[in-house]
Amino acid sequence: MSPVPAQVDSAVLPVPVDRLPATGLVHLDGLTTRRSSFEFASRVMRIVPHPDSDADGLTVIRNTGRHADQAGCTGLTSAEVLPHTERAGVPTPPRLMMLVCHRPATRGGECLLADGRAIRDDLAAHHPDALAALSAPRSAYFGGADGHLGAVFGTRPDGRPEMRLRWDSLVRFSPLAQPYLPVLRAVIARHQQVRRLRPGQGYLLDNTRWLHARAAFDGPRVCYRALGEPKDTSQDR
Repeated sequence: MSPVPAQVDSAVLPVPVDRLPATGLVHLDGLTTRRSSFEFASRVMRIVPHPDSDADGLTVIRNTGRHADQAGCTGLTSAEVLPHTERAGVPTPPRLMMLVCHRPATRGGECLLADGRAIRDDLAAHHPDALAALSAPRSAYFGGADGHLGAVFGTRPDGRPEMRLRWDSLVRFSPLAQPYLPVLRAVIARHQQVRRLRPGQGYLLDNTRWLHARAAFDGPRVCYRALGEPKDTSQDR
């Protein structure tokens, strides 16, 4: 991916975005307004609308007070969100996800990130039977009636490995995969990184590699999220 200018409406990047192909993750700072968040996202991706996004493609992540009983909408409550892939129920999830904090929680709300490559390597080294079961075709179904039948660990059409996961009511695992779910949970927890975001801080990650989660929170926490495909296809190396 071509380098993005270090200054984007006062947004200072602590590392260049062109490192994303190697790390799968870039930490962001200085995106203090919705406009700067949108402009940054627009520079690095072709934004893909989400069912909950606004007209510009950004989704405002907050406790709406209206989504507590809706399947797949835990992110729009104040509850804990377990490690997941955005849009796991579609055939090809968006490659990129950006999340920026606009207003932090009064308490809680930390972001939890886990590298799928490290998770896969850990399973391969210590739990190969679990990796095989979770990689088997048709071992997991993601989404509702029009969801995706696949596996937690797979390969994208371009040959890159991918990880796809969610833990809510919109996922079902095969009888062969179910015994290994506690192992998967434990390995994910071992590799999680905790990020406490201040206003203007966030991250851009490879949504097919990194899992993200959130701790439960109190207070008027607000974040902006964008999903999309890289504008520079050199990211697909």
